[in-house]
Amino acid sequence: MTRMPIPDMALVVLVGASGSGKSTFAAAHFGQFETLSSDFFRGLVSNDENDQAATPAAFEALRFVAGKRLDAGLLTVIDATNVQPDARRSLIALAREHDVLPVAIVLDVPQSVCVERNAGRTDRAFGASVVKRQHDQLRRSLKHLGKEGFRRVHVLSGADEIAAAEFVREPLLNDRREESGPFDAIGDVHGCRSELEALLGKLGYELVRDEVGRPVDAVHPEARRVIFLGDLVDRGPDAPGVLRLAMGMVAAGHALAVPGNHEAKLVRALEGKKVQTSHGLAETLAQLSNETEEFRQDVLRFCRDLVAHLVLDEGRLVVAHAGLIEKYHGRASGRVRAFSLFGDTTGETDEYGLPVRLAWAEEYRGKATVLYGHVPTLEAEWVNGTMCLDTGCVFGGKLSALRYPEKEVVDVPAEKVWYEPVVPLGGPGSGGERPGESVTRDPMLLKISDVLGKQVIETRAFGKVGIREDNAARALEVMSRFATDPRRLVYLPPTMSPPHVSTRDGILEHPAEAFAAYRREGIGRVICEEKHMGSRAVVLLTRDPARFGAPSGWLGAVHTRTGRPFFDEATTKEFLSRLDRAVETAGLWRELSTSWLLFDAELLPWSLKADSMIREQYASVAAAATSALPAAVRTLQSAVERGVDVDELLTRTQRRASNAVAYRDAYRRYRQPVSGLYGVQLAPFQLLASEGVSRLGQEHGWHLAIADRLADADAELIRRTRSIEVDLESPESEAAATEWWEELTGAGGEGMVVKPTAGLARGTRALAQPGIKVRGAEYLRIIYGPDYLDPENLARLRDRDVGHKRSMALREYALGVEAVERFVAEEPLWRVHQAVFGVLAMESEPVDPRL
Repeated sequence: MTRMPIPDMALVVLVGASGSGKSTFAAAHFGQFETLSSDFFRGLVSNDENDQAATPAAFEALRFVAGKRLDAGLLTVIDATNVQPDARRSLIALAREHDVLPVAIVLDVPQSVCVERNAGRTDRAFGASVVKRQHDQLRRSLKHLGKEGFRRVHVLSGADEIAAAEFVREPLLNDRREESGPFDAIGDVHGCRSELEALLGKLGYELVRDEVGRPVDAVHPEARRVIFLGDLVDRGPDAPGVLRLAMGMVAAGHALAVPGNHEAKLVRALEGKKVQTSHGLAETLAQLSNETEEFRQDVLRFCRDLVAHLVLDEGRLVVAHAGLIEKYHGRASGRVRAFSLFGDTTGETDEYGLPVRLAWAEEYRGKATVLYGHVPTLEAEWVNGTMCLDTGCVFGGKLSALRYPEKEVVDVPAEKVWYEPVVPLGGPGSGGERPGESVTRDPMLLKISDVLGKQVIETRAFGKVGIREDNAARALEVMSRFATDPRRLVYLPPTMSPPHVSTRDGILEHPAEAFAAYRREGIGRVICEEKHMGSRAVVLLTRDPARFGAPSGWLGAVHTRTGRPFFDEATTKEFLSRLDRAVETAGLWRELSTSWLLFDAELLPWSLKADSMIREQYASVAAAATSALPAAVRTLQSAVERGVDVDELLTRTQRRASNAVAYRDAYRRYRQPVSGLYGVQLAPFQLLASEGVSRLGQEHGWHLAIADRLADADAELIRRTRSIEVDLESPESEAAATEWWEELTGAGGEGMVVKPTAGLARGTRALAQPGIKVRGAEYLRIIYGPDYLDPENLARLRDRDVGHKRSMALREYALGVEAVERFVAEEPLWRVHQAVFGVLAMESEPVDPRL
């Protein structure tokens, strides 16, 4: 039995004359959807599998489907004769386009067998001459398949060998996903053996030396392993010593390594090829000349066999000398290797004669952490989930490592400047032939591509959150025309879901359903906060305007949940000046050691933002109803007095008139006169963040205590938020909270919001709802209309589904949390804005606006 290896990410091309048994062979060895048959695609485009005139269209469709499969990393088999070089050439190009390996499997069946098989098929109209021509083309092709570009060629001769064949699918050499570490990734060593020994010691490794005292291995007591990120050689004082140690560690299983561009050049030199010996290669060759021929051959094999990049820890970590964009992760092709070794350049050179590199990390959006070297930097810093660990040791900088998964940088200083760089370390192009001045993206610059189209945003709290393309387009209109400057738009609050409907008589919402929802999620304690009837507001207050790219004297922003400013510039400044004084009086600037604060709050009264809606929508309905219905009641009463049987209609009209008055009174409670800041109040209920710290994990009681201190400092501007905590295992505690809600709503309050006492609480399955609003019966008249409590209306309204609303609330909350976390970590503006924009885009999803 012949066992043949096939990469598990490959384009497999079957080659054989008609009648050689390719389709039967494919069905026996590959999955139903893995094989793409040219006959089948001819049938798709023409309704006839044997219509040769349909061949061009069939192969166009086949290559399209194959491309989609290869994009997804799926093994794909092409079942066609493929005996002509042009047909194979197009498929090899397809494999290269998708950075997968092309593999040929040749079914070399005797011509007579193929002719006999075709003669027995009624669906084949061609004769023996066609088979002979295909067989001749196959025979001429056999010795050229490897040269054409196939990475593996398996030739099966005769029916017996074909029947005995067995395939073994193997991961690519770069696929080390099963290895999870822990690792210590080390940047470019460049022959600095002494610094490498010092760094290994600082990382906790114990050196193993040979009989003459040379380090040949290093072992960590906790079984950690090193990842060498390439450029072990050139420029430094002891390239052979570095190689001896690295090679020993890799051979012993104590290290992994990827090649650098300097190793690639050294391989060519050791193979006797003509190369320029600049940029330190001459020094390495001179040092190696003092070693044995056996050692030089070991070096050649080691460097030549290194795999350009490695995918580790279930795909969560990728290492490559010059970094790697996401679409190349786990792929295999010449351009993937070139990117791994040299990075991406524009093809231009700078004033130093060095290549101008494209700063791929500035545009990186991938899920995996990428660790690399290649371009010397002063410090190892995170850029969009990537880190360059080349800190220029050979140029007098440092030798740096990153502990993974801890993500802790460890470094040691260079002993001296071993090699003078073309430009000073940290300047453009420092490092010989290394890429020069970067074509970088300003971290404060936004691009429309960051937010347009279908987006998938990775969040810490909830995992992946998808944004639909049409929702993003709608959000762009609001964001680009009306919203606050994105540099100052750190957070948008999520929508909030009501509870499931109550079955109690004469009521739609009740606290019991909210308590039950959290109890099902395994939440033991909740806090009920008074719900203010105002407008949701996000308030950014700062004493450091430069932090937000703002001019001197700028105090912050006050915006709606869609990002629109609440006030004009002058009123905003007056409002924030008052708030700043309250924060100072409360001692929060000093206590929290911050120069800015971000609040989630309610801005009152409701009419401040909604006055025109109140007048045009609510007041007009109330005016018409309270004018017409009493007149109708009087008319009907007169009719009754005259003996007309309209008692039922009179009763219904009287009820409607009473409902209209209740409706008018309901919205009037939330309409107060406002002049400038007179009558305006802020009810903060959460301090979202301060400099360097996300406060979202704090218990809600902590946030309300902060708000109370602000109210103590300025009771005219700051309104308290009353609350009561509930033990969900205590019926008495729930009853007390329900009674409190009844008192609130009975006195004209909107209702309350029930939240987990803990911040960012997780339920039994996922992130718990950030809050469930429970509104009072009279307030809900504003939402559902004057007569919503009539039995027939209430029965219809109870048929509402809050599932979509709750899903939206969770996803928007996760995006808001992610925006805050990214901002306090000082990630690039586009990263923060991506999450903020996602919240606004989700608000475009269709959902019952009354929920």
